[in-house]
Parts: sequence; structure tokens; C-alpha cells
Amino acid sequence: MPATTWSLAVGGFATAEDDRRDAQRGAVAVARGLADELLAADSLLVAVPLYNFGVSEHVKTWVDVVITDPRLAAAGQPLAGRPAVLVVVRGGAYGPGTPREGWDRATGWMRRILEDAWGPDLRIVDTEFTLAGQNPALDQFIETAAEMRAAAELLAAEQGSHLAGVGARAAQPE
Repeated sequence: MPATTWSLAVGGFATAEDDRRDAQRGAVAVARGLADELLAADSLLVAVPLYNFGVSEHVKTWVDVVITDPRLAAAGQPLAGRPAVLVVVRGGAYGPGTPREGWDRATGWMRRILEDAWGPDLRIVDTEFTLAGQNPALDQFIETAAEMRAAAELLAAEQGSHLAGVGARAAQPE
């Protein structure tokens, strides 16, 4: 997605349709398309790595463009009640008691967007030390990383089954 999509969509939604430039029309169409996909979903799965202590540019851009659509920007939690799973992976350790506690700026931000702004029934699966075994500075945590990964995989399977069950129920005729 071009870096200009967000600013063009913001301007496009704020401009009368007949007065929009072609670039604004295109950006509004992208935002509407993304919002349509999100609003049509029975459930939501968002997988986000901690990327330089924050959310990746790609995820941030997607959210920014989606919320230019008035249906996702307005109060009222348009995804209220829908099941959602946020999967977060961190290369190092940022949890309570670690030297980098509080450095994770991605998870809280994503929770605010998903839970507070859009309102789905959010569950979180996260794990740390995903770079243990690849980054020599983290080699001493390989065993801990394996335990964390195993626990996260079990939780992810539970949440995946939950999301799949919701989709199967939604597809069944009444």
C-alpha cells in the first residue's frame, strides 16, 4: 500500500465525493474495501510482532487506513461481540520483572484499537524470546523460549479452534 494512502483517504472522506481528486477516490476505495472486509468477518485474527519496541509499519498503516472509513472511526464499537485473537511475538523478553519491562509499545496499542475502538471479544496469545537460538545474546534462554513457545502454541490452538467454531456456526443454515 503506498505511503500516501492514509493522507489521501483522510482528505477524500473529508471532501465531497464530486470534488475528490482521482488519487483521493482511489484511497477512499482502498479504505472502504479494507473496512468492508473487516466488517464482514465473523471473527478476527491479528498477528503482530514486536518490531523495534512498537507495532510494525505495515500493521500501523493498515489500521490507519481502515479507521479513515467513518464506519470504523466512529464510536460504537463496530465489531462488538465478534471473537478476535491478537497474537503477539517478541524476540526478547519484555514482561514483568525483566530489564526491558514496559518497552513493548505494540501490545497496548493494538489492545486499544481492537478492544476499545472496535470492541470485539478479544483474547491474546503472546510469547517472548522468539529470537533465542538465533541471536547469540539470547542463547542462555533457549530452554525458557521453548517452554514459552509450547505454552503459546497450546493457547493458540485453543483460540484457533474457538475462531473456527464460530465460522462454522455462522456458515450453517438455520
